[in-house]
Amino acid sequence: MIVEQIMNKNVVTLQPDATIAEAIERMAEHRIRHILIVSGNDMLAGIVSDRDIKDASPSIFELTNDRETLNKPLKSIMKTDAITGHPLDFVEEISSIFYEHKIGCLPIIKHGKLVGIVTETDLLHTFVQLTGADQPGSQIEVKVPNVSGVLSEAAAVFSRHNVNISSVLVYPDQDERFKILVFRVQTMNPMPLIEELDKEGYTVLWPNVPGISS
Repeated sequence: MIVEQIMNKNVVTLQPDATIAEAIERMAEHRIRHILIVSGNDMLAGIVSDRDIKDASPSIFELTNDRETLNKPLKSIMKTDAITGHPLDFVEEISSIFYEHKIGCLPIIKHGKLVGIVTETDLLHTFVQLTGADQPGSQIEVKVPNVSGVLSEAAAVFSRHNVNISSVLVYPDQDERFKILVFRVQTMNPMPLIEELDKEGYTVLWPNVPGISS
């Protein structure tokens, strides 16, 4: 999945000369924590977060009459070294950027112009959808040998029971000879699947059913 599929194209922006008071108003109006600052022709000039505003004057959020600070231009507090992404970046890649740099949003740039934004909430919503966690079903975790073709062999069990697989995640095991397959399947009764997986010699880690190997 690429960024273009999940980014928000309706970006809330302000000009560098807009005031801190305007930024606070926009954040409250749109219930957002970041304002992207653009200059002419939608060129990204910087970014301002609610944290930047609090650092500039903590009293602002206590509704004091600090008009001098409220009237300062955003260019006086905005960060100009914003990390950016491209619409054709993979979602998995930008997720690692969020994690590595501990950022809350990522402006998306194409041909030098701002075309969208991705937030932590956008990423979380995307991964919930990708894993099928927002749909009724069951989760089955299976420990399998770390060999070629084992995923298709394990998945064949679900096919024989006519159960659709919503998603599959693959995790490394502490023992490099094995890996963990996490199946999200469209059934509320996983017991027949668990029993057959056990008969096939797979170690079912979850659900941990008494009498089934784990």
